[in-house]
Amino acid sequence: MAGLAAAFGSGAMTNSVADIEDAGCIFIIGSNTTACHPLIARRVIRAKEKGAKLIVADPRNIQLSRFADVSVNHRLGSDVALLNGMMHIIIKNGWHDVDYIAARTEDYDALEKSVSAYTPDKVSAITGVEPKDLEEISRLYATNSPGSLLYAMGITQHTTGVDNVKSCCNLAMLCGYVGVHGGGVNPLRGQNNVQGACDMGGLPNVFTGYQAVADDAVRKKFSDAWGADLPATPGLTITDMVEGKLKGLYVIGENPKLSDPDWNHFNHALKNLDFLVVQELFLSETAQVADVVLAGASVAEKEGTFTNTERRCMRIRKAIDPIGRTLPDWEIICRLSTAMGYPMAYNSPEEIFDEMTALTPKSYAGMTYGRIGLDGLQWPCSDKNHPGTPYLHKDQFARGKGKFFALDYKDPAELPDEEYPYFLTTGRMFAHFHTGTMTRISPHLDVEQKTGYVDMNPVDAEKIEVKDGDIVVLSSRRGDIEAPARLTRSVKPGTLFLPIHFGEVPTNVLTNAEAFDPLAKIPEFKVGAVKVAKLVI
Repeated sequence: MAGLAAAFGSGAMTNSVADIEDAGCIFIIGSNTTACHPLIARRVIRAKEKGAKLIVADPRNIQLSRFADVSVNHRLGSDVALLNGMMHIIIKNGWHDVDYIAARTEDYDALEKSVSAYTPDKVSAITGVEPKDLEEISRLYATNSPGSLLYAMGITQHTTGVDNVKSCCNLAMLCGYVGVHGGGVNPLRGQNNVQGACDMGGLPNVFTGYQAVADDAVRKKFSDAWGADLPATPGLTITDMVEGKLKGLYVIGENPKLSDPDWNHFNHALKNLDFLVVQELFLSETAQVADVVLAGASVAEKEGTFTNTERRCMRIRKAIDPIGRTLPDWEIICRLSTAMGYPMAYNSPEEIFDEMTALTPKSYAGMTYGRIGLDGLQWPCSDKNHPGTPYLHKDQFARGKGKFFALDYKDPAELPDEEYPYFLTTGRMFAHFHTGTMTRISPHLDVEQKTGYVDMNPVDAEKIEVKDGDIVVLSSRRGDIEAPARLTRSVKPGTLFLPIHFGEVPTNVLTNAEAFDPLAKIPEFKVGAVKVAKLVI
């Protein structure tokens, strides 16, 4: 998200989910939308039914590929080359929005010079996309206004994740699609309150509303409000936390024993901790090895707010009292803080929300529980009369002018070679969510898929004499796992796909976690090199 913030001054969906239905063209890249965001996928299908063009760019043949006007399978990690190639064609054919570029952006000349080298033949050699298909997706996107670009973790979870996001921004601005209804650059968040967690300061270098910890004036404001001196030094990212220096770890609603990018290293780091506390609904893999487990309340048992992928802040309302000895997260944190010497005497989530809005002037200041109502409000909502913002940058970018970034393609950190000849990519499947902490205990969902698997093209399976359901051994430079093979043409020959939900098939044993984006510190979950063999008993 850092790339989007740099270009636009924000790290969220520029437009609303409902806007998707009014797009002239929808370009989906790095998102298996039907599996991971099914309600948004329904909007995409409705837009298609209303006449919108649909482009899908994904290394796999996902379900939405069947509905697309053009679907391309670019090589894993080649997103910048693909997007640069599209911009090369758009500029060459005069399909870019010259007036918009002149009035609302800067550094266009550097972009034009950079993408001039990305000819269709060069891009085809990098991405595997035929020049004629590259030409067609460029034409469809640029000539069917407005264009809505949707992406997810298939764009961000790379060593070049920030560059990938910036390239998406470049493409949208080139065609004048940012700051218009039905258009925009729209990252689809991976969980229901990821946007809200970031907005509330759930990042190591900011307070609420992305106010920098290092800013003296900002820090004084929060210090005065909380009656405590706050440090100017940003905290640690997850990647930095597990370097073995921590003595204690407090995990809330997360299952890093399965989800951390370097499975082996994290499990070793856990053993070096003096104390591990996990606050959780169920006994996840991480909770099972904790010294203390604090029982948190579920969404049905508490009050509060979530902010979703379209920047919409919505209330959650308690349906039942917490069961047993569970408590809402805010009460646990208040009790713990008080016990550690800093009294937190909040009486309700609404009181906490009101304090937060008072300290977050640009985006949340106009929100109250009463105003949020049933439908919620989209930030920025700057005062009590502000109606909320359906789409960002209508007249001007948050930073003034939208900035183009001249970017060159870089290979992923690890590519297939003679010893490890297959690409490996990871992600979600439709029936389960994240590490399966909740979905795998649901009988209705678990029956859909009870165990992990690896997707393999029949061409590759035939080479090693593997049939559907046979157990294979997957090996990378980090380790080995076993999984049943699922033969499918959704993956191309030479590429394997592992879902991330299954503790008995811990995907991140294999992933190249030592490689991560230097700015965002996001690991390269989406690309690695492996070998595969049939299990011989």
